[in-house]
Amino acid sequence: MERKEVKLNHIWKTEDIFASDEEWENALNKANSSLNFAQFSGKLGDRDTLLNYYKRTSEFAKELDRLYAYASLKHDEDTRVGKYSSYKGKAYMLYSNFCTETAFYDSEMASYSEDYLNSLIVDKEFSAYDYQLKLIIKRKAHILGKEEEKLIALASETLGSFYDIFGMIDNIDLPLGEIEVDGKTQKLTHGLYGLLLHSNNREIRKEAYEKYYSAYNSLINTITANYYGNVKKDVFLSKAYKFDSCLDQALFYEDVDKTVYDNLLNSVAENCSAMHRYVKDRKKILGYDKLYFYDVYAPLVADVDIKMPYDEAYNYVISGLEALGKDYQDLLKKAFIERWIDVEETVGKRNGAYSAPVYGVHPYVLLNYTETTNDIFTIAHEMGHSLHTYFSQKNQPYEKSEYKIFVAEVASTVNEVLLLKFMLKNAQDSNLKKYLLNYYLDSIRATLHRQTMFAEFEYEAHRLVEGGEPLTKENLCELYSNLGKKYYGNDIEYDYFISTEWCRIPHFYSSFYVYKYSTGIIAAMNIVNKILTEGQSAVDNYVKFLSGGSSTDPVSLLKLAGVDLTTKQPFDFAMAEFENTLNEFEKLMDL
Repeated sequence: MERKEVKLNHIWKTEDIFASDEEWENALNKANSSLNFAQFSGKLGDRDTLLNYYKRTSEFAKELDRLYAYASLKHDEDTRVGKYSSYKGKAYMLYSNFCTETAFYDSEMASYSEDYLNSLIVDKEFSAYDYQLKLIIKRKAHILGKEEEKLIALASETLGSFYDIFGMIDNIDLPLGEIEVDGKTQKLTHGLYGLLLHSNNREIRKEAYEKYYSAYNSLINTITANYYGNVKKDVFLSKAYKFDSCLDQALFYEDVDKTVYDNLLNSVAENCSAMHRYVKDRKKILGYDKLYFYDVYAPLVADVDIKMPYDEAYNYVISGLEALGKDYQDLLKKAFIERWIDVEETVGKRNGAYSAPVYGVHPYVLLNYTETTNDIFTIAHEMGHSLHTYFSQKNQPYEKSEYKIFVAEVASTVNEVLLLKFMLKNAQDSNLKKYLLNYYLDSIRATLHRQTMFAEFEYEAHRLVEGGEPLTKENLCELYSNLGKKYYGNDIEYDYFISTEWCRIPHFYSSFYVYKYSTGIIAAMNIVNKILTEGQSAVDNYVKFLSGGSSTDPVSLLKLAGVDLTTKQPFDFAMAEFENTLNEFEKLMDL
């Protein structure tokens, strides 16, 4: 479909950001001419000068966000249009220059006394900046001098190259070859591989699996060297910034208590038996003597898919989120009416789905909607992100409006789980109930168990290097294989290919990121339970969390919604939720 064929109410309204390209270009020129923040260097010890600095940087950053958002959205409408690629490049260059101009801030603020910083925290005119000032006090011991910070900044592009190198390997150099599907020879791609793993045809799954991992195995020495370099970079930076470990550094900058990470690894490890049971059930349902990893995604309940046109699906999602109350549902209707959402898959449009915040305007959502069950859940997911953004921006000043990545997947997953439970409650067909229970089990497996396994892998890999041991393909594959046995049990075959799966995970180059997917779904499952059992009081507490932005640390924000990840209770509930769902699935499947 060409974009000009799409109904107007299925196209997002970028005019809410800038009325025209000409207006965007004028705003860019104005922003470039006002980029003059180095003048404040060495003067932030004066209270009035600091307040002026904060106000000016905030206003500049807000305008920068609008500039980048407009350029990015227009680019994603049709990635073939060079004009908007140029716009994105210009906006990013402005951002880079802004970062350079303000690079002195951290080290200079850290040089001031705690008395001075504390006096600002209690000053009402600095209320928008109190949390970041508290973080400066906390981070004083880990902020280097100006020259040291400048040196590391100069090296940042080189230090960040491991992710880029992996991207080149993964997207360009990987020799994936071709595969025959339905009598037609096709180039094997990452996307096609994911589709084929869900095929009913086991031979196709097996062939795709072996070709896919053979490609990674052909480059495993290069990938190992690159990943080892990435971990060594992490170790260098943790030592340079005076942290005891790479994990400590990662959690410190997210302002997350280490107890949360420990609770995650320990709780999942203590409750692997239910996952082992699920794997055994999968083997039995499929009727295989041996179960391989290419069978993990094979459908267990066939011929079930809910197909709806987009408008009907959107209204269905609104109904499915009735537990969140009329105010929440009205905001979903507002998003539809005011055209926050770009719906259709069109020629040149960026694939996938996302939610993009624009402070002072409203969030935007990109979809590529097709009439599948998965895409109905995608609507719920992305609108969860968007309304989290909406509440945070409505209730917080700009400086506190952006929530941390640690909680970024909570609201989206709350919506998905609420929708699924609504569908289960209203499902009349036994086969549909089986499908939805299996969908939920697989979601928990992929988002909780699998991501926790990833988290444990990178934790152990970093510990090896921190202890002076090099990373080799042998010890990395052995580590990954042993973790697979721990998490999935003995009813699955551990061939060599699956021991190399670590080679293909791009998130390993953003170290200690993946655990947030696990804690996100755990928090969401607990919040949904509270909403469904406690009603309006739980909804009110959840909205307090949604409205929190980054007004305090993310673990404390979750406590507003009744979830304390520094205790074992939320983790134990999530493990029990998986087991209870499995019990219900087994009963329906007569296992």
